[in-house]
Amino acid sequence: MSDSGDITQLLGAARDGDRDALGQVLSTLYHELHAMARRQLAGQRGHTLDATALVHEAYLKLTGRREVEFSDRAHFFAYAASAMRSVVVDYARQRLAQKRGGDQHRVTDLPEDLESALRVDDETLGLDAALTKLAAVDPKLAQVVELRYFGGLSELEIAGLLERSERSIRRDWQKARMFLLASLKEA
Repeated sequence: MSDSGDITQLLGAARDGDRDALGQVLSTLYHELHAMARRQLAGQRGHTLDATALVHEAYLKLTGRREVEFSDRAHFFAYAASAMRSVVVDYARQRLAQKRGGDQHRVTDLPEDLESALRVDDETLGLDAALTKLAAVDPKLAQVVELRYFGGLSELEIAGLLERSERSIRRDWQKARMFLLASLKEA
């Protein structure tokens, strides 16, 4: 990951209204965002959403909202993961609409080990709804899920970004998984 001191400085300038600084942050972290997207979309064949398209759509969301301010690197990555989630969910909705309500599947599993890629399909919509419920109950847990599932970050990387222990992130991930699985089974 890039030097967090430089990024924090640029984020501070962006927060003060310097749009060029935000552009520098995004270009500096572009490769990291692209690697996140590439990991998450690995193995997705037959879709028009690829890693580059996902990063570019997320970039538009990141730069398109003037009121968004990033206080630090963790906040930036949390927002980037949220933007990627939004893009993936919109893409899944579009695909579902194209199918005209064809075979809809319920999500019944959220894998413990996220070495496999994020699924860009109908199940993403169920997960999104469950994650929205989780965010209403515990935003901290929802942020861990977004960073891990949609951002593709490891527990260690999330711990570093959020300045928490890896063990506490692992506990949050377990709690969030249990909540999401229960929500998905109710749907």
